[in-house]
Amino acid sequence: MEPVADIRAPAPAVPGTSPEPLMNQRETGAIHLRIVALAFAAWIFDFYDLILYSFLLVPVARELHLTPAESSLALGASLLMTALGGVIFGFLGDRFGRKPMIATTVAIYGVGTALCGLSRTLPQLIVFRSITGLGMGGGWAPGQSMVAESVPAERRARYAAYVQTGAPLGVLLAAAAGGYLAPWIGWRLTFMISAVPAVFVVAAVLKWMPESDVWQRTRTDLNRGVDLRAILVHKRIFVLLFIVVLLNSEAYWFTYTWMPGYLELKRGLTAAAAGRMMMKMQVGGVLGYLTFGRVADRFGRRPAFCAYGMLMAAGTIPPTILWNSALAVPGLVSAAMLTAGFGTGIWSGVAPMIAELLPTRIRNTALGLLLNVTRGFQFFTPILIAVLGARFGFGATLSLGAVFSTLGALMVWILPETRGRSITALD
Repeated sequence: MEPVADIRAPAPAVPGTSPEPLMNQRETGAIHLRIVALAFAAWIFDFYDLILYSFLLVPVARELHLTPAESSLALGASLLMTALGGVIFGFLGDRFGRKPMIATTVAIYGVGTALCGLSRTLPQLIVFRSITGLGMGGGWAPGQSMVAESVPAERRARYAAYVQTGAPLGVLLAAAAGGYLAPWIGWRLTFMISAVPAVFVVAAVLKWMPESDVWQRTRTDLNRGVDLRAILVHKRIFVLLFIVVLLNSEAYWFTYTWMPGYLELKRGLTAAAAGRMMMKMQVGGVLGYLTFGRVADRFGRRPAFCAYGMLMAAGTIPPTILWNSALAVPGLVSAAMLTAGFGTGIWSGVAPMIAELLPTRIRNTALGLLLNVTRGFQFFTPILIAVLGARFGFGATLSLGAVFSTLGALMVWILPETRGRSITALD
């Protein structure tokens, strides 16, 4: 095991000698696995806490007497606040480091989730969901920046994918909690118990996670922080990335925000049956996330992204607009849910693609802005689904996710290919 001092604060180069190799220049070892494991732990409970409300929507609405529009407002509020969290903690991560922002955001979303269990009115629920969204939105960028800057280039996509696997696993846990735990102990205790893991994650990050040595070596002025003008220098790539991420964000949240409620309220499934259906989707998601990184490292970022996006589009159709026809074919709905989940593996590729296309001094800011501002747009998605669902049917409305997924899969070809690029190539 390497000395702690070597991990946390790379010694300055002595004149006439070569600087100490960065972590991403070393052979894969225990330090890389530790970083990936801790980033994964932060992300799985991050996503679990964000998506949990979707699986508790029905019992919460019944007890608080919420209309579908009011439930959608609470859903949208947390997504809107992820945009603010991404902006704030994206900037702070480039100024103060990756590690402290990971610990801070985990603590915030843990507090927000616990408070949700105390909600008595719609305004209280919206405020507490907003706190959860703020922490959740700020947590993704520093974790992915840490991984991108620390692991060797030839393994960057797969290690980022391992961390991103926390998203479908988080949804899988939320489906189990909503389908089995909540009917037993109630939705309030489910929220409160769900906040407990955040305590352990914060403690583990503070004790065992090193700081990014790439960030430490490239920062030049701590008082000034990130130079936002650097984003303007890369504005073309930034805008293209924004479009691609926004399209895929629309695809994801059109599919996920109302899917559990849709299966239960519109297709007559019980909470447990809807939970099992969503769990099948997440099994596909886990497989998609785990395989995407290897495919991207082998064939390139763009081919992998396009293929997985088209699979998500194909899998979204049978459970939505073709539900009645799909039921006539045994196992088709389940297979389609599995396929749609597998296609969400594209999200394993978003962070490496952004990280490789932008320099270190704005990487965390850009990751936070691109993922979370596009997700902030999803404030309107649950509300739009409720409006369009009442007019055209929820099945037809949710199938729009396939349209966005197809557009996102095709648009990725306008971006440069970055497979194998050094993480400091643009520095």
